[in-house]
Amino acid sequence: MAGHRQSKKRRYITWGAVGVVVAAGAGIAAQTSMAATSWPAQKTFTGRAFDTCTAPSLSAMKAWHTGYYGAAAVYVGGKNRGCAQPNLTASWVKSVNSLGWKLIPIYVGAQPPCQTGSSPEKLSAATAASLGAKDAADAVAKASALRMKAGSPIYLDMEAYDIKNKACNDAVLTYVRSFTKTLRAKTYRGGYYGFTSSSAKAVATAADKKDLPGNLWYALYDKKDTTTADWPWGAGQFTPHSRGHQYLVNSKETRGGVTLTVDRNSWDAPVAIIG
Repeated sequence: MAGHRQSKKRRYITWGAVGVVVAAGAGIAAQTSMAATSWPAQKTFTGRAFDTCTAPSLSAMKAWHTGYYGAAAVYVGGKNRGCAQPNLTASWVKSVNSLGWKLIPIYVGAQPPCQTGSSPEKLSAATAASLGAKDAADAVAKASALRMKAGSPIYLDMEAYDIKNKACNDAVLTYVRSFTKTLRAKTYRGGYYGFTSSSAKAVATAADKKDLPGNLWYALYDKKDTTTADWPWGAGQFTPHSRGHQYLVNSKETRGGVTLTVDRNSWDAPVAIIG
């Protein structure tokens, strides 16, 4: 993501062992404060995951199913989604799921008003709440159309911004709360992607935790495949099974004879429920 959550091209323009899948109720308490009373069991993946701007072809996913990675993140929507997704269809999701892949849905929503550069969609203090609800409804519709069922997480992608700018940060948190509250009302789990120095820090250190997402995917490029050893906040935060760590970007790798450039992630958090 490093900015390629909006697109790898815009990243530099705008901002200068297979694991185990567990069907469990972990983290539901953090997810249901504004939601329906009956939730599907959470599906958790623990292991290595990759993300890349455009979902790979089905043949590439077959070749890459070697045992090194067990999950892949895909961009289900958002006006700031930077890459076309010709492969990302309900049929593709069903097929890669049948191969054994676990999928991590990402939605590139509105970006902060104080963020450097331009974005197709930016929030403001005046629009934050309504835009958060609108984007969350769209995220659920997009995920559902891809056969990602209720109970699945959707990770809201928020790129880097100046969190010391209080007005900007307050607007972002209003948007995030509205987005997450709407997800929960539709029985989808709230997730969030951001940077440990900015956007993720804003959520992790917020004094008021109400309606903030219960799953945090943090970008910290230390090349460490862990969600615990380098966790920068309180040990009890975002547990159990509620953390993802993007630890390396733009890694050119060949698996099964197919070469892709991906970002590497250590994962211990919810993944999509496919059906």
